Amino acid sequence: MSDLEVITYRPGPGEYAWTFGGAAPVRTIKAPVVLEVYTEDCFAGRVHSEEDLVSRLNITGLNPQTGPFYIEGAEPGDTVAVHFVSIEPARDWGASTTVPLFGALTGTHLTALLNEPLEELMWIWQFDRAARTCRFSARKSDFTADLPIEPMHGTVGVAPAGGEVRSALVPEAFGGNMDTPEMRAGTTCYLGVNVPGALLSLGDGHARQGEGETCGVAVETAMNTVIVVDLVKGSAPTPWPRLETDTHIMSAGSARPLEDAFRIAQHDMVTWVAELCGLDPLDAYQLVTQAVQSPLANVCDTNYTSVAKMPKRYLRKLAFDGIHDHLRGLAAGL
Repeated sequence: MSDLEVITYRPGPGEYAWTFGGAAPVRTIKAPVVLEVYTEDCFAGRVHSEEDLVSRLNITGLNPQTGPFYIEGAEPGDTVAVHFVSIEPARDWGASTTVPLFGALTGTHLTALLNEPLEELMWIWQFDRAARTCRFSARKSDFTADLPIEPMHGTVGVAPAGGEVRSALVPEAFGGNMDTPEMRAGTTCYLGVNVPGALLSLGDGHARQGEGETCGVAVETAMNTVIVVDLVKGSAPTPWPRLETDTHIMSAGSARPLEDAFRIAQHDMVTWVAELCGLDPLDAYQLVTQAVQSPLANVCDTNYTSVAKMPKRYLRKLAFDGIHDHLRGLAAGL
């Protein structure tokens, strides 16, 4: 059994953060540590039925974050390692919606069209915990489909550099609203520290989401999540969020246009592979080009997010000196 300290934290109604940076820490933690946390859905728990349209609820903020947690000893240049042990829906249902002037297949305030905005609809997805499925029920016919529950977190991040305060709707170099289905149980996320204490937050639980989050909204639900947080000192800086599973390493780039998000992720992966394999950058460029997968995370948020996903079997060295395997071992002992 693990002898790690376990901290359980459930925010009260007024204790959520709505930004990365600019929020006072809710706890000071000393890594390595286990956090058992509750995260509210992106609608702040205010959607309960198909009649609860976002435009009618007068919601002043989206994506409430649990945290931030001040990590003792974390300094700029360090890297926070967040290993997701378990992510489980805290409710038996989730909600998704179309939002006027938001999404990949509609006009937006940045893509100005004369067309009327798409109709605003809310879908309630019912969960079958035993079968591990969530049910889609069409609003305009009797069609239904059961999709696998594949819980993930849309947001995880630290405070940005330079004293910036960024909305919890934004993904960037600090992490944030990346909306990648890769952020699931068994994954370790690496985030570069920009301010003392790092100020780690997470939220935006999705019972499932397709790559790209096309309409801009996943199957949103509250989550009970267990993570192990550790601190990597004295490593090379982590310029963009990096992820690791038992089989792959990944880089997440966020920007607009989408080509720049793709370039960021691929550039970071080439740089990382060159380091882990002792390769010249051009040799790493060639290797990554032929081996990488490039799943889309989101094409709707303030910045788009693209992921570069590289099989670990081609690497000569362990990423971050094997901390993923170490945290997997700690998680197994919980």
